[in-house]
Amino acid sequence: MAFRGFGGFATSGLIAAAILWSFATTDVELSRLMSAGPRIADFLGRMFPPDPTVMAEIKKGSAETLRIAILGTLGAVILSVPLGILASETMVSPAVFRPIRTLLAFIRAIPLILVAMLMVGAVGLGPLPGIIAVAFHATGMLAKFYAEAIDGVSRAPIAALESAGAGPLVRLRYAIWPQMAPVVARDTIFRFELNLRESLILGIVGAGGIGFYIQTYVRSFQYDKAASVTIAVVVMVIAIEAINVALRRRFT
Repeated sequence: MAFRGFGGFATSGLIAAAILWSFATTDVELSRLMSAGPRIADFLGRMFPPDPTVMAEIKKGSAETLRIAILGTLGAVILSVPLGILASETMVSPAVFRPIRTLLAFIRAIPLILVAMLMVGAVGLGPLPGIIAVAFHATGMLAKFYAEAIDGVSRAPIAALESAGAGPLVRLRYAIWPQMAPVVARDTIFRFELNLRESLILGIVGAGGIGFYIQTYVRSFQYDKAASVTIAVVVMVIAIEAINVALRRRFT
């Protein structure tokens, strides 16, 4: 009990020390923030009223962003199914699932924006590098979710099939999949929503989507048009989130 109390105290001390170190070593001047008020007000003033003449660009960018998220999620699902099975300790031996889990952790550690920049350099501008980047980055998380879903099922049906001499694929089809299907659907929907949010910014590096227009208008000081695109992004995210919440309730 005393050890637990000391451990909690030590953890709190480390957190406090980290916060103090961050404040002490970071060039943060509150006076600069206070003096930035007029410039922020001027920036916001230039954004209003939003310019409705960019509706055609908004529709085109929104559709492209949605396509990137859909195809990127599809690619991630295709890659995550075999990787999720190979990362599951229920399905394979430690000699297999441990390296696969390390690979998935490595994929998750690479920022999406970096993958998108590399893909733009490799295949050029447009939605294709965005689709590849989203599919690659999402696989690290989605395959991990699938493996956890497999490992989280009840062992009794699996043991019954094993005793009857069933192989791994038969166990997966008849004992594991019926239990994990709602979890897989929920996690896939969640990842699609996250992919859509991430796709919104890929245009900043030339990987397609509505983010390209935000970058273009901000760099050309057309803040009223950037405001229109930003409002469209907010509306899209809210709508997709509402749809995804309804779908997750249906599958849980």
